[in-house]
Amino acid sequence: MNLKSALILLTLVSVIADTMLLPFYPQFFARVFNVESSEHVGIYIATCCFTVMLAFPIWARVAKKINELHLWVYTQIAAAILGVACFYTTDLLVFWIVSQTMLIFKASYLLMYPFILRLEEKSNHLNLIGIFSALVHLGAIGGAVVGGFMLEIFEPQDVYLIMASTDILQVIVCLVVIQTRNVPFKAEVITSAENQSTGRSKSFVYKIGVISALFYFSAYTISPFFSSYWKEVSQIDNDLLAGIVYSIPGWVALFVLYYNHMNGQSKSHLKVCFLSLMAGSIGLALQGIELSWLVIFGRIIFGISLFQVTVRLEVILFEMSTPDAYASDFSKVYFMQNIGLIFSSFISGLLVLGDQLTLPFYVSSLGFLITLIVLMSLFKSEYYNEKTVVL
Repeated sequence: MNLKSALILLTLVSVIADTMLLPFYPQFFARVFNVESSEHVGIYIATCCFTVMLAFPIWARVAKKINELHLWVYTQIAAAILGVACFYTTDLLVFWIVSQTMLIFKASYLLMYPFILRLEEKSNHLNLIGIFSALVHLGAIGGAVVGGFMLEIFEPQDVYLIMASTDILQVIVCLVVIQTRNVPFKAEVITSAENQSTGRSKSFVYKIGVISALFYFSAYTISPFFSSYWKEVSQIDNDLLAGIVYSIPGWVALFVLYYNHMNGQSKSHLKVCFLSLMAGSIGLALQGIELSWLVIFGRIIFGISLFQVTVRLEVILFEMSTPDAYASDFSKVYFMQNIGLIFSSFISGLLVLGDQLTLPFYVSSLGFLITLIVLMSLFKSEYYNEKTVVL
Protein backbone atom coordinates (compact mmCIF):
# COMPACT_ATOMS: atom_id res chain seq x y z
CA MET A 1 0.00 0.00 0.00
CA ASN A 2 1.42 3.41 -0.96
CA LEU A 3 1.64 6.40 1.37
CA LYS A 4 -1.48 8.13 0.04
CA SER A 5 -3.66 5.02 0.39
CA ALA A 6 -2.34 4.32 3.88
CA LEU A 7 -3.11 7.84 5.07
CA ILE A 8 -6.59 7.81 3.54
CA LEU A 9 -7.36 4.48 5.23
CA LEU A 10 -6.00 5.84 8.49
CA THR A 11 -8.30 8.85 8.20
CA LEU A 12 -11.27 6.55 7.65
CA VAL A 13 -10.48 4.58 10.80
CA SER A 14 -10.05 7.78 12.82
CA VAL A 15 -13.35 9.23 11.58
CA ILE A 16 -15.19 6.03 12.54
CA ALA A 17 -13.81 6.21 16.07
CA ASP A 18 -14.28 9.94 16.56
CA THR A 19 -17.90 10.10 15.33
CA MET A 20 -19.30 7.17 17.31
CA LEU A 21 -20.84 9.40 19.97
CA LEU A 22 -22.00 12.25 17.72
CA PRO A 23 -25.59 11.01 17.23
CA PHE A 24 -25.78 9.78 20.82
CA TYR A 25 -24.46 12.56 23.06
CA PRO A 26 -27.88 13.02 24.73
CA GLN A 27 -27.84 9.34 25.76
CA PHE A 28 -24.14 9.49 26.69
CA PHE A 29 -24.50 12.39 29.13
CA ALA A 30 -27.71 10.94 30.56
CA ARG A 31 -26.20 7.52 31.25
CA VAL A 32 -22.68 8.51 32.32
CA PHE A 33 -23.24 11.81 34.14
CA ASN A 34 -27.01 11.78 34.71
CA VAL A 35 -27.38 15.01 32.71
CA GLU A 36 -30.47 15.16 30.50
CA SER A 37 -30.35 18.81 29.43
CA SER A 38 -30.59 19.40 25.69
CA GLU A 39 -28.90 22.76 26.20
CA HIS A 40 -25.92 21.04 27.82
CA VAL A 41 -25.53 18.70 24.85
CA GLY A 42 -25.70 21.59 22.40
CA ILE A 43 -23.16 23.64 24.36
CA TYR A 44 -20.78 20.67 24.65
CA ILE A 45 -20.80 19.94 20.92
CA ALA A 46 -20.41 23.65 20.17
CA THR A 47 -17.41 23.77 22.51
CA CYS A 48 -15.87 20.76 20.76
CA CYS A 49 -16.17 22.57 17.43
CA PHE A 50 -14.74 25.75 18.95
CA THR A 51 -11.74 23.89 20.39
CA VAL A 52 -10.87 22.22 17.09
CA MET A 53 -11.52 25.45 15.20
CA LEU A 54 -8.91 27.31 17.27
CA ALA A 55 -6.39 24.48 17.41
CA PHE A 56 -6.24 23.57 13.72
CA PRO A 57 -4.77 26.88 12.42
CA ILE A 58 -2.09 26.62 15.10
CA TRP A 59 -1.10 23.15 13.90
CA ALA A 60 -1.12 24.45 10.31
CA ARG A 61 1.50 27.01 11.35
CA VAL A 62 3.53 24.41 13.24
CA ALA A 63 3.48 22.19 10.13
CA LYS A 64 5.43 24.87 8.25
CA LYS A 65 8.38 24.07 10.54
CA ILE A 66 7.86 20.39 11.44
CA ASN A 67 6.98 17.62 8.99
CA GLU A 68 3.38 16.47 9.53
CA LEU A 69 4.35 12.81 9.97
CA HIS A 70 6.65 13.65 12.89
CA LEU A 71 4.09 16.06 14.33
CA TRP A 72 1.34 13.42 14.31
CA VAL A 73 3.47 11.01 16.34
CA TYR A 74 3.60 13.37 19.30
CA THR A 75 0.09 14.80 19.07
CA GLN A 76 -1.64 11.44 18.72
CA ILE A 77 0.29 9.92 21.64
CA ALA A 78 -1.02 12.82 23.73
CA ALA A 79 -4.55 12.32 22.34
CA ALA A 80 -4.45 8.60 23.18
CA ILE A 81 -3.39 9.25 26.79
CA LEU A 82 -6.16 11.82 27.21
CA GLY A 83 -8.68 9.45 25.61
CA VAL A 84 -7.90 6.85 28.24
CA ALA A 85 -8.31 9.58 30.87
CA CYS A 86 -11.80 10.33 29.47
CA PHE A 87 -12.67 6.66 29.91
CA TYR A 88 -11.83 6.76 33.61
CA THR A 89 -13.31 10.18 34.34
CA THR A 90 -16.51 10.22 36.42
CA ASP A 91 -16.66 13.95 37.23
CA LEU A 92 -18.44 16.09 34.64
CA LEU A 93 -16.16 19.12 34.95
CA VAL A 94 -13.03 16.99 34.72
CA PHE A 95 -14.49 15.24 31.66
CA TRP A 96 -15.04 18.60 29.97
CA ILE A 97 -11.45 19.70 30.62
CA VAL A 98 -9.83 16.40 29.60
CA SER A 99 -11.96 15.84 26.50
CA GLN A 100 -11.38 19.37 25.19
CA THR A 101 -7.63 19.04 25.75
CA MET A 102 -7.75 15.76 23.85
CA LEU A 103 -9.44 17.52 20.92
CA ILE A 104 -6.67 20.12 20.78
CA PHE A 105 -4.19 17.35 19.94
CA LYS A 106 -6.62 15.44 17.72
CA ALA A 107 -7.08 18.57 15.60
CA SER A 108 -3.59 18.05 14.17
CA TYR A 109 -4.66 15.09 12.03
CA LEU A 110 -6.87 17.43 10.00
CA LEU A 111 -3.58 18.35 8.34
CA MET A 112 -3.75 14.94 6.69
CA TYR A 113 -6.26 16.21 4.12
CA PRO A 114 -4.11 18.99 2.57
CA PHE A 115 -1.07 16.73 3.04
CA ILE A 116 -2.62 14.04 0.83
CA LEU A 117 -3.76 16.60 -1.76
CA ARG A 118 -0.17 17.83 -2.07
CA LEU A 119 0.70 14.35 -3.30
CA GLU A 120 -1.72 14.68 -6.25
CA GLU A 121 -1.86 16.83 -9.35
CA LYS A 122 -4.66 19.41 -9.42
CA SER A 123 -6.21 17.70 -12.42
CA ASN A 124 -7.08 14.77 -10.15
CA HIS A 125 -8.38 16.83 -7.24
CA LEU A 126 -12.08 16.41 -8.11
CA ASN A 127 -11.77 12.63 -8.04
CA LEU A 128 -9.58 12.57 -4.95
CA ILE A 129 -11.74 15.00 -2.97
CA GLY A 130 -14.80 12.96 -3.97
CA ILE A 131 -13.14 9.77 -2.75
CA PHE A 132 -11.96 11.46 0.44
CA SER A 133 -15.39 12.92 1.15
CA ALA A 134 -17.06 9.57 0.51
CA LEU A 135 -14.63 7.85 2.86
CA VAL A 136 -15.34 10.43 5.55
CA HIS A 137 -19.04 9.73 5.03
CA LEU A 138 -18.27 6.01 5.22
CA GLY A 139 -16.49 6.72 8.47
CA ALA A 140 -19.59 8.51 9.74
CA ILE A 141 -21.63 5.44 8.77
CA GLY A 142 -19.30 3.19 10.68
CA GLY A 143 -19.22 5.61 13.58
CA ALA A 144 -23.01 5.81 13.85
CA VAL A 145 -23.49 2.05 13.54
CA VAL A 146 -20.65 1.14 15.89
CA GLY A 147 -21.76 3.85 18.31
CA GLY A 148 -25.30 2.47 18.33
CA PHE A 149 -23.93 -1.04 18.87
CA MET A 150 -21.69 0.12 21.71
CA LEU A 151 -24.57 1.83 23.50
CA GLU A 152 -26.70 -1.31 23.15
CA ILE A 153 -24.03 -3.71 24.44
CA PHE A 154 -21.31 -1.84 26.32
CA GLU A 155 -20.89 1.22 28.50
CA PRO A 156 -20.85 4.57 26.65
CA GLN A 157 -17.42 5.60 27.96
CA ASP A 158 -15.89 2.50 26.31
CA VAL A 159 -15.94 4.54 23.08
CA TYR A 160 -12.96 6.51 24.35
CA LEU A 161 -10.83 3.36 24.50
CA ILE A 162 -11.56 2.76 20.82
CA MET A 163 -10.60 6.37 20.08
CA ALA A 164 -7.32 5.92 21.93
CA SER A 165 -6.54 2.71 20.03
CA THR A 166 -6.97 4.47 16.67
CA ASP A 167 -4.65 7.24 17.84
CA ILE A 168 -1.99 4.62 18.63
CA LEU A 169 -2.58 3.01 15.22
CA GLN A 170 -1.92 6.37 13.60
CA VAL A 171 1.30 6.73 15.58
CA ILE A 172 2.49 3.28 14.44
CA VAL A 173 1.76 4.03 10.77
CA CYS A 174 3.56 7.37 10.97
CA LEU A 175 6.60 5.78 12.61
CA VAL A 176 6.76 3.08 9.93
CA VAL A 177 6.56 5.67 7.14
CA ILE A 178 9.18 7.88 8.81
CA GLN A 179 11.60 4.96 9.13
CA THR A 180 11.04 3.44 5.69
CA ARG A 181 11.14 6.76 3.82
CA ASN A 182 13.71 8.53 6.01
CA VAL A 183 11.33 11.46 6.47
CA PRO A 184 13.19 14.51 7.88
CA PHE A 185 11.96 16.21 11.03
CA LYS A 186 11.82 19.65 9.44
CA ALA A 187 9.05 20.50 7.00
CA GLU A 188 9.87 20.21 3.32
CA VAL A 189 10.10 23.46 1.37
CA ILE A 190 7.84 23.21 -1.68
CA THR A 191 9.35 24.92 -4.71
CA SER A 192 7.18 23.66 -7.57
CA ALA A 193 5.98 26.02 -10.30
CA GLU A 194 2.46 25.68 -8.93
CA ASN A 195 3.50 27.81 -5.97
CA GLN A 196 4.25 30.84 -8.09
CA SER A 197 1.90 33.73 -7.55
CA THR A 198 -1.15 33.63 -9.78
CA GLY A 199 -2.00 37.28 -9.21
CA ARG A 200 -5.39 36.31 -7.87
CA SER A 201 -6.81 37.85 -4.76
CA LYS A 202 -7.08 35.68 -1.65
CA SER A 203 -10.67 36.89 -1.34
CA PHE A 204 -11.81 33.55 -2.78
CA VAL A 205 -10.82 31.89 0.51
CA TYR A 206 -13.09 34.18 2.50
CA LYS A 207 -15.97 33.86 0.04
CA ILE A 208 -15.83 30.09 0.31
CA GLY A 209 -15.46 30.44 4.07
CA VAL A 210 -18.67 32.47 4.41
CA ILE A 211 -20.60 30.01 2.25
CA SER A 212 -19.14 27.05 4.18
CA ALA A 213 -20.16 28.58 7.52
CA LEU A 214 -23.77 28.95 6.34
CA PHE A 215 -23.80 25.52 4.75
CA TYR A 216 -22.38 23.67 7.75
CA PHE A 217 -24.69 25.51 10.13
CA SER A 218 -27.67 24.47 8.04
CA ALA A 219 -26.54 20.89 7.44
CA TYR A 220 -25.67 20.01 11.04
CA THR A 221 -28.36 21.75 13.05
CA ILE A 222 -30.35 18.51 12.72
CA SER A 223 -27.56 16.17 13.91
CA PRO A 224 -27.40 16.27 17.74
CA PHE A 225 -30.99 15.19 18.34
CA PHE A 226 -31.69 13.17 15.21
CA SER A 227 -31.55 9.80 16.97
CA SER A 228 -34.06 11.02 19.58
CA TYR A 229 -36.31 12.35 16.81
CA TRP A 230 -36.17 9.08 14.86
CA LYS A 231 -37.12 7.04 17.93
CA GLU A 232 -40.11 9.31 18.52
CA VAL A 233 -41.27 9.11 14.89
CA SER A 234 -40.68 5.39 14.38
CA GLN A 235 -41.73 4.37 17.87
CA ILE A 236 -38.75 2.01 17.93
CA ASP A 237 -36.41 2.49 20.89
CA ASN A 238 -33.24 1.00 19.40
CA ASP A 239 -29.92 2.88 19.29
CA LEU A 240 -28.46 0.67 16.56
CA LEU A 241 -31.39 1.28 14.20
CA ALA A 242 -31.25 5.00 14.97
CA GLY A 243 -27.56 4.97 14.08
CA ILE A 244 -28.28 3.22 10.77
CA VAL A 245 -30.94 5.77 9.78
CA TYR A 246 -28.65 8.60 10.87
CA SER A 247 -25.93 7.20 8.58
CA ILE A 248 -28.09 7.14 5.41
CA PRO A 249 -26.38 10.25 3.94
CA GLY A 250 -23.09 8.39 4.20
CA TRP A 251 -24.39 5.44 2.18
CA VAL A 252 -25.81 7.87 -0.35
CA ALA A 253 -22.40 9.54 -0.66
CA LEU A 254 -20.83 6.22 -1.62
CA PHE A 255 -23.51 5.67 -4.27
CA VAL A 256 -23.05 9.17 -5.70
CA LEU A 257 -19.28 8.66 -5.81
CA TYR A 258 -19.76 5.40 -7.76
CA TYR A 259 -22.32 7.01 -10.07
CA ASN A 260 -20.01 9.94 -10.80
CA HIS A 261 -17.14 7.57 -11.49
CA MET A 262 -19.20 5.54 -13.97
CA ASN A 263 -20.93 8.45 -15.70
CA GLY A 264 -18.46 11.30 -15.44
CA GLN A 265 -18.75 14.51 -13.43
CA SER A 266 -19.80 18.00 -14.42
CA LYS A 267 -17.01 20.57 -14.23
CA SER A 268 -19.54 23.34 -13.50
CA HIS A 269 -18.92 23.32 -9.77
CA LEU A 270 -21.08 26.35 -8.98
CA LYS A 271 -24.05 25.05 -10.94
CA VAL A 272 -23.84 21.71 -9.11
CA CYS A 273 -23.82 23.61 -5.80
CA PHE A 274 -26.90 25.64 -6.74
CA LEU A 275 -28.95 22.61 -7.76
CA SER A 276 -27.79 20.57 -4.78
CA LEU A 277 -28.70 23.29 -2.27
CA MET A 278 -32.22 23.50 -3.68
CA ALA A 279 -32.62 19.73 -3.49
CA GLY A 280 -31.13 19.65 -0.01
CA SER A 281 -33.62 22.21 1.25
CA ILE A 282 -36.45 19.97 0.10
CA GLY A 283 -34.82 16.90 1.68
CA LEU A 284 -34.48 18.65 5.03
CA ALA A 285 -38.09 19.81 5.02
CA LEU A 286 -39.29 16.27 4.24
CA GLN A 287 -37.42 14.94 7.28
CA GLY A 288 -39.41 17.32 9.46
CA ILE A 289 -42.66 15.59 8.46
CA GLU A 290 -43.25 13.01 11.17
CA LEU A 291 -43.59 9.96 8.92
CA SER A 292 -40.85 7.32 8.96
CA TRP A 293 -40.75 6.78 5.18
CA LEU A 294 -40.57 10.52 4.50
CA VAL A 295 -37.72 10.88 6.99
CA ILE A 296 -35.79 8.17 5.14
CA PHE A 297 -36.60 9.63 1.71
CA GLY A 298 -35.63 13.10 2.91
CA ARG A 299 -32.30 11.81 4.24
CA ILE A 300 -31.52 10.28 0.85
CA ILE A 301 -32.08 13.62 -0.91
CA PHE A 302 -30.19 15.44 1.84
CA GLY A 303 -27.29 12.98 1.51
CA ILE A 304 -26.91 13.69 -2.21
CA SER A 305 -26.91 17.43 -1.56
CA LEU A 306 -24.48 17.20 1.36
CA PHE A 307 -21.95 15.19 -0.64
CA GLN A 308 -22.11 17.31 -3.78
CA VAL A 309 -21.84 20.70 -2.08
CA THR A 310 -19.08 19.58 0.28
CA VAL A 311 -16.97 18.20 -2.57
CA ARG A 312 -17.50 21.09 -4.98
CA LEU A 313 -16.70 23.81 -2.45
CA GLU A 314 -13.45 22.07 -1.55
CA VAL A 315 -12.54 21.54 -5.21
CA ILE A 316 -13.01 25.27 -5.83
CA LEU A 317 -10.82 26.05 -2.83
CA PHE A 318 -7.92 23.81 -3.79
CA GLU A 319 -8.09 24.73 -7.48
CA MET A 320 -7.55 28.35 -6.55
CA SER A 321 -4.93 27.67 -3.87
CA THR A 322 -1.30 26.58 -4.29
CA PRO A 323 0.34 23.49 -2.70
CA ASP A 324 2.37 25.51 -0.20
CA ALA A 325 -0.81 27.27 0.94
CA TYR A 326 -3.12 24.24 1.04
CA ALA A 327 -2.94 23.79 4.81
CA SER A 328 -3.18 27.52 5.53
CA ASP A 329 -6.11 28.16 3.17
CA PHE A 330 -7.92 25.01 4.27
CA SER A 331 -7.49 25.99 7.93
CA LYS A 332 -9.15 29.36 7.22
CA VAL A 333 -12.14 27.70 5.54
CA TYR A 334 -12.24 25.05 8.27
CA PHE A 335 -12.32 27.85 10.84
CA MET A 336 -15.43 29.25 9.14
CA GLN A 337 -16.99 25.81 8.85
CA ASN A 338 -16.65 25.37 12.58
CA ILE A 339 -18.22 28.73 13.27
CA GLY A 340 -21.24 27.29 11.46
CA LEU A 341 -21.00 24.06 13.44
CA ILE A 342 -20.74 25.92 16.74
CA PHE A 343 -23.88 27.91 16.06
CA SER A 344 -25.67 24.81 14.79
CA SER A 345 -24.88 22.90 17.98
CA PHE A 346 -25.94 25.80 20.20
CA ILE A 347 -29.10 26.58 18.23
CA SER A 348 -30.14 22.93 18.00
CA GLY A 349 -30.16 22.68 21.79
CA LEU A 350 -32.43 25.73 22.00
CA LEU A 351 -34.73 24.66 19.17
CA VAL A 352 -35.65 21.35 20.79
CA LEU A 353 -36.60 22.87 24.13
CA GLY A 354 -40.14 21.77 24.87
CA ASP A 355 -39.64 18.64 22.71
CA GLN A 356 -39.85 20.60 19.44
CA LEU A 357 -37.78 17.97 17.64
CA THR A 358 -39.11 18.88 14.17
CA LEU A 359 -38.07 22.53 14.33
CA PRO A 360 -34.35 21.99 13.51
CA PHE A 361 -35.29 20.46 10.13
CA TYR A 362 -37.22 23.53 9.02
CA VAL A 363 -34.51 25.90 10.27
CA SER A 364 -31.94 23.85 8.33
CA SER A 365 -34.13 23.86 5.20
CA LEU A 366 -34.37 27.66 5.34
CA GLY A 367 -30.63 27.81 5.94
CA PHE A 368 -29.93 25.95 2.69
CA LEU A 369 -32.00 28.50 0.79
CA ILE A 370 -30.12 31.36 2.44
CA THR A 371 -26.83 29.67 1.56
CA LEU A 372 -28.03 29.43 -2.05
CA ILE A 373 -28.85 33.14 -2.16
CA VAL A 374 -25.46 34.11 -0.69
CA LEU A 375 -23.66 31.79 -3.13
CA MET A 376 -25.47 33.37 -6.08
CA SER A 377 -24.64 36.82 -4.77
CA LEU A 378 -20.91 36.18 -4.25
CA PHE A 379 -20.37 34.20 -7.46
CA LYS A 380 -23.03 35.69 -9.71
CA SER A 381 -20.76 36.64 -12.59
CA GLU A 382 -18.91 33.31 -12.55
CA TYR A 383 -22.19 31.39 -12.69
CA TYR A 384 -23.81 33.33 -15.50
CA ASN A 385 -20.63 33.33 -17.55
CA GLU A 386 -20.59 29.52 -17.17
CA LYS A 387 -17.00 29.49 -15.99
CA THR A 388 -15.78 26.54 -14.00
CA VAL A 389 -13.73 28.35 -11.40
CA VAL A 390 -12.43 31.76 -12.44
CA LEU A 391 -12.55 33.90 -9.34
